[in-house]
Amino acid sequence: MNLALRRFAQSRAVGPLGLAAAALAPLLIATPYSLNVMTSAAIFVMLAIGLNIVVGYCGLLDLGFAAFFAVGAYTSGVLSTQYGLSLVQTVPVVVAVTLLAGILIGLPTLRLRTDYLAIVTLGFGEIIRILANNLEITGGPSGIYGIPGLSFFGLGLDDPVGLYYTVLVLVAVAVLLAGRLDRSRLGRAWSFIREDEDAAEAMGVHTYRVKLAAYSAGAVWGGLAGVLFAAQMSAVSPESFRFIQSALVLMAVVLGGMGSSRGVVVGAVCISLVPELLRGIEDNRYFAFGAVLIAVMVFRPVGLWPRPSREPGRTARRSVPEPVSVRTEKVT
Repeated sequence: MNLALRRFAQSRAVGPLGLAAAALAPLLIATPYSLNVMTSAAIFVMLAIGLNIVVGYCGLLDLGFAAFFAVGAYTSGVLSTQYGLSLVQTVPVVVAVTLLAGILIGLPTLRLRTDYLAIVTLGFGEIIRILANNLEITGGPSGIYGIPGLSFFGLGLDDPVGLYYTVLVLVAVAVLLAGRLDRSRLGRAWSFIREDEDAAEAMGVHTYRVKLAAYSAGAVWGGLAGVLFAAQMSAVSPESFRFIQSALVLMAVVLGGMGSSRGVVVGAVCISLVPELLRGIEDNRYFAFGAVLIAVMVFRPVGLWPRPSREPGRTARRSVPEPVSVRTEKVT
């Protein structure tokens, strides 16, 4: 990558340009199928950004992230179909429930590391799916149907175009907030833990609390993606939250570049759109998709758009301590 392209990749203009391209996409192709695919891709970006907080920012390997996706979708589905709330009114409850779920799951598991943590989170992901498959309130294997679409102040946004733009705006805000978290004091603590947890603890970082904060924040992002998923599909069932969903989200994070918000957005869009673009080769499309993934990982082992190795100057300047003025007193 030459210097000009590298500077452009790190410039602030990239985000608005990407958002503008996504906003203009329905003007080029606005069939119901294309709008459905683009809306699904935007929801998948939200999921990937949530997992990036856990895996990319803090270095916690989570293989059960679809559990929070399911908790958010089922919470909004139950509240809207059985208690008559609109999806917007369910959002505060979804945030509270997913935050509580993240804390409850994280409390006993985040003292583990690496492979052990991955196995335990995988187990919790399967527990949530099995509960959804067996509880009466979740509709059992049939799931919940008839979930209303999004509406704000009586204005319905459930048509494909309105839903796409609503999801696009919400996902853009979620990406922006995740980026702000990364550059915050908490985000720096996540970075220290990701690089060397023992060294971070030795330097005074309360690693357990900081990891729990990352896990809970990722859970909220996943739950909000579940609300958008329920709005798009008007139905949720346990089959939508299998392990393969967690694996695909993790694949998007790794493919884009762990810890890089821009890279994860690109990775999530690729994971969502490339299989659709390969539909022309029918049964061989997943074979071709796997070959594309292998090629990317061989030639770009750190991801399509990796996190910069050096902190940008505009944020690095904030971490430079102010000079301490030393007052000298004349001794008489």
